[in-house]
Amino acid sequence: MNVSGSLTPPGDKSITHRALVLAALARGTSTVTRPLTSLDARSTAGVLRALGAKVDALRLGASVAIRGRGLRGLTRPRESLDCGNSGTAARFILGVLAGYPFPARVTGDASLRRRPMRRVTGPLTAMGAHFDEEGGDGLPIVVRGGRLKALEHRSAAASAQVKGALLFAGLVGKVPVTIHEPVRSRDHTERMLRALGVSVESDGTTVRLAPAESIPAFEITVPGDPSSAAFLIGAALLAERGEIELPGVLINPTRTGFLSVLARMGARIGITSTGETLGEPVGTLVARPTSLRSVEVTPEEVPALIDEIPLLAVLAGRAHGESVFRGVEELRVKESDRLTLLADNLRAVGITAEATADTLRVVGTDAPPRGRVETAKDHRLAMAFAVLGRAPGAAIRLSERASVAVSYPAFFDDLKRMTSRG
Repeated sequence: MNVSGSLTPPGDKSITHRALVLAALARGTSTVTRPLTSLDARSTAGVLRALGAKVDALRLGASVAIRGRGLRGLTRPRESLDCGNSGTAARFILGVLAGYPFPARVTGDASLRRRPMRRVTGPLTAMGAHFDEEGGDGLPIVVRGGRLKALEHRSAAASAQVKGALLFAGLVGKVPVTIHEPVRSRDHTERMLRALGVSVESDGTTVRLAPAESIPAFEITVPGDPSSAAFLIGAALLAERGEIELPGVLINPTRTGFLSVLARMGARIGITSTGETLGEPVGTLVARPTSLRSVEVTPEEVPALIDEIPLLAVLAGRAHGESVFRGVEELRVKESDRLTLLADNLRAVGITAEATADTLRVVGTDAPPRGRVETAKDHRLAMAFAVLGRAPGAAIRLSERASVAVSYPAFFDDLKRMTSRG
């Protein structure tokens, strides 16, 4: 397989979610250029519309206008708020609504309803919000917000979604919030709030937000998603010749942990900084084929690369030696039990792999991967094994391909465009 070409991946999912929420809470009309147009992003836009914000349709490569309602201007929804498959949308909206005096029912698809929500509703309850659970630790949930009080919270696990939800609650409720994490999670919410004039201090693994009266409307060009770029980089690493260039990609250090891991595996990836947008650094990535070696990923590294573990795992299946991923129990509560499915599917295509409670072990092989992969409709599993399917001699059949629409609708087209048999 050869690789070639230049391509900007779709807009970053994390930035898109936050930009939409912040625009809905701002005063005036904000413009978001190149937002992600995936199903997850559309779920967030739909929920915000149901709460009274004016959000244009998300169109690929276009600018979207959002007419915000101010921090206290959202209105009671007429129906349940459907977050689809998006855990980010659900947790952020629970945080936002914690500061509003009306009840709202938050739900999602079957996969999202199984994902844990008490990690968010617990600290929000301590702030003064009320939650009626219909299905235990998961959705649907009716949130009844109101007057909030200050919070100092120690998270059991590093989670940017939990941190973002609590910061949004403090923003809407106009109360101070302090969050202590065991290790640093991605910091998009802090960066974007600071860029909008909100006082947010970061000290190691502690974040402190001070109340703000309002946030202004803004303009942002959403950079390319590094989690999506990772799959194209993976395809380049497994190729026999060529190189690919990925301009306009987010290079926030809390999101590029996978690049450090790939470097330890022997990957040759160039990174050039090209600017900044709303506090977020942007750059160009260049990747070339390489012979990979095994790697050990530590628990401290996982928060900065949790979404890239599926890609790293399939690459480990082509590396020399045994790779170990420790502290990855969070994979069990993603869109699927990714940890179990990664091990099962690697074995299904001829690669030795084992999953325990919080660890994944993968032994690389030169034998062409061949077999059927069960994606469980998990977009990152589908993309990871599609990349493995481009390895020389590979013959991998995916149980489905439609799930990639959750984060990267054009993935298969882009993968085909940048790779060729030869």
